[in-house]
Amino acid sequence: MAWGQDNRWQLTGLSFYQVFPVFGLLAFSLMWAHYAMSALRQYLKLDTTVLRNYFEITSLMVLAAILLHPGLLAWQLWRDGLGLPPGSEINYVSPSMGIYVVIAMVSLLIFLAYELRRMYGNRPWWKYVQYASDVAIFLILIHSLKLGSQLQVGWLRPIWYFYGITLAISLAYTYLLKYQNRQKTVVK
Repeated sequence: MAWGQDNRWQLTGLSFYQVFPVFGLLAFSLMWAHYAMSALRQYLKLDTTVLRNYFEITSLMVLAAILLHPGLLAWQLWRDGLGLPPGSEINYVSPSMGIYVVIAMVSLLIFLAYELRRMYGNRPWWKYVQYASDVAIFLILIHSLKLGSQLQVGWLRPIWYFYGITLAISLAYTYLLKYQNRQKTVVK
């Protein structure tokens, strides 16, 4: 809605500079929904199969969005003669904001590593990739709040704060349950 309003609902003739933000908004919103739905499922003590189809479909949407968001920007910057990533993206923002591009790039690499969960998810070290992914979602929240044009003013910014608070609650609840389950295992 915010993206459409910013573009006055003119959906033709848009450049990639105008299009790439919507994929960032979509990716973060869907990832937030994954965390919130997972915590809710655990709270309601539902089996993981209840949301399996939802997670499979929306995970593909997230992957597409997290590739399109920086990809469209990189493509347009390159076409405009501004070079290749990472330099072109870092130079796209003011020098003081470059760090927020860098944390987004690191987060992207972490999220892409997380996509290997089907092959490596049962390995003992995989939990560290999960921890990194949990940190990365907060880094993307910061990136969004600092650089997202639709989040600088208006009604969407408070929603993003709501996302941040509920994301923290969802993760805290999930980690609390993991801790309690570990304690039960140790006691047995």
